[in-house]
Amino acid sequence: MKKRNWKKYIFEFLSIFIAVISAFALNSWNDNRKDNIAESRILTEILNGIEKDAEDIDININGHKEGVRSCKFWRSIINNENENLDTLTQYYLALTRDFTSIQNTSGYETLKSRGFELIENDSLRSQIISMYEFDYQTLKKLEEEYHELQFQENYFSQINEAIAPNFIFDTKGNIIDMVLPIKLNASHKNILLSYLWKIEINRKFVMYFYDQVKVRLNKLEIAIKNELNKPHI
Repeated sequence: MKKRNWKKYIFEFLSIFIAVISAFALNSWNDNRKDNIAESRILTEILNGIEKDAEDIDININGHKEGVRSCKFWRSIINNENENLDTLTQYYLALTRDFTSIQNTSGYETLKSRGFELIENDSLRSQIISMYEFDYQTLKKLEEEYHELQFQENYFSQINEAIAPNFIFDTKGNIIDMVLPIKLNASHKNILLSYLWKIEINRKFVMYFYDQVKVRLNKLEIAIKNELNKPHI
């Protein structure tokens, strides 16, 4: 009888033990499944955001390219080398135009609130943090805070004072033409040319950084897509 009771007790103990372990395993599986679902949703949100960010970056790059072409246009005007004024108003507007750096950060902010450890892939986690905390912040500071790149504030008034008296307006106040050649003394001409040089160099500088961010953004986009396509157990 005693032997039979021990067998019974051992069987009951093992049954309870297996049931407890199974429950823990099931809870762990459910937790991992919930984390995987949350990770996928956040990565999808981040992916959608960076695809839009890439479009915004291209808009700013093209704007700076237009600014560089504007510098070349006005340099030729000041040097009396160009009498084609078809793009006069276009390059007048583009010369000192500033830009803002817009990023879609909702997915990243959700990740921060949940905890970065939700992203299991260490390399991917590092890429995401670097993009939002360094690259995007640097772009924002360059476009909106770095004094050297505030073209409208730094150069518009001085340049406009020299070129605006030569504009011809229609009855509605629209610029339609310009009197050429612009009459400038040597000193004033050199000052204007130095402004154009600084604007062009600084636009090329920020364009270079945009290009570097685009490369890293493309790599991040590929990494996120690869992670989303991985099977989760």
